[in-house]
Amino acid sequence: MQIEKNKPVNRLGWIEVICGSMFSGKTEELIRRLKRARIAKQKVEIYKPVIDTRYDEQNVVSHDANLIQSTPVQSASEILLLTNDVDVVGIDEAQFFDNELPSVCHTLACSGIRVIIAGLDMDYLGNPFGPMPSLMAIAEDVTKVHAICMQCGDLAQYTHRLVKDDHLVMLGETESYEPLCRRCYLEKNQKPSAR
Repeated sequence: MQIEKNKPVNRLGWIEVICGSMFSGKTEELIRRLKRARIAKQKVEIYKPVIDTRYDEQNVVSHDANLIQSTPVQSASEILLLTNDVDVVGIDEAQFFDNELPSVCHTLACSGIRVIIAGLDMDYLGNPFGPMPSLMAIAEDVTKVHAICMQCGDLAQYTHRLVKDDHLVMLGETESYEPLCRRCYLEKNQKPSAR
């Protein structure tokens, strides 16, 4: 990241996290905020993990096919190398990044950049996912969005995997995952008691 040594930073940036289950509108909200920043004539750069090729290899695309141009990166530290003279940095699918991401976001915010991050807060097992807990802890603003439970219609905060695969990271859409509320998630994932 190139910050001019003689140029004083007049303002500090901040970190915003948008989190929730799959199909909750995280990416849609990220795109909305980034487009508003562009309307305000702010310089915006967007990054996503190179492994996220579900809808597009280059662009960040929501489930509703709303899209914004982005740069795929291999690691969080690469974001610092590529970010130059911007007001806002957007990061999608943050849960897939390495544990360096919170430090990278902190560095960006301390240099006067607004950082907007979207990602799954829990994996399909119901555990905190990747760097998301640390990002939520250091963020000035955390927005938790919810999907609708596919079983009962309540608010959903869990991502239930529909296919048998024990890998933590498995890209998929409605054929592989569904959003569930706590009750329905626990019912579907209840292990039968041994007798």
